[in-house]
Amino acid sequence: MTSSRELKDELFGQFALIGSTLSSPKRLELLDLLIQCEKDVETLASGTGMSVANTSHHLQVLHGARLVESRKDGVHVLYRIAGHRVASLFRDLQQLAEEKLGDVERIVNVLSQEDGSLTPMNRKELLKLAKAGRVTVLDVRPEDEYRAAHLPYAVSVPLPKLKSYLRHLPRTQTIVAYCRGPYCVLARDAVRLLRNCGFRATRLRDGIYEWQEAGMAIDS
Repeated sequence: MTSSRELKDELFGQFALIGSTLSSPKRLELLDLLIQCEKDVETLASGTGMSVANTSHHLQVLHGARLVESRKDGVHVLYRIAGHRVASLFRDLQQLAEEKLGDVERIVNVLSQEDGSLTPMNRKELLKLAKAGRVTVLDVRPEDEYRAAHLPYAVSVPLPKLKSYLRHLPRTQTIVAYCRGPYCVLARDAVRLLRNCGFRATRLRDGIYEWQEAGMAIDS
């Protein structure tokens, strides 16, 4: 008969499996991408700067801890997060790090100061202005993430294509860029490019996850 001590050790070992799986910065980055939409190994490798082999290894570790799921699509294997709880855990981890670790707080403050981020209170007002055509909302994430889900009235302009898209943007209104949330730098880089080219631009700290968590509707 298994003792209570043995059972408790086994139980906490399972808890530790999740913790050890999340101890890799690259696995956290993979989760950040998969929260946006499902992706194949090659796309994930490109997005994280890893080799396909290394990416596959990290995905297998995440899969072993049941944090991601996979499915076959022809010759490709597509990965996705294993439910909303995984996304919540990841965001909670980020927010806890910002609250407890001074370096994270410092970096986030620098990002906010540089790009004039909108505060959470601006969500409904932003939606109202976008609907009326008084601001332009840019989704600067990759196109597959935009297709999976995006903010209402947002236009998809992935960051690498933004410079060639500038001629289509109005100079008489504010441009609001967003990406994967408060810890993503795509929108920050977009705002910097827009301002250098003479546009009024700011960054929305929300990504799709934060927008939905606030009870706001999304399009897909």
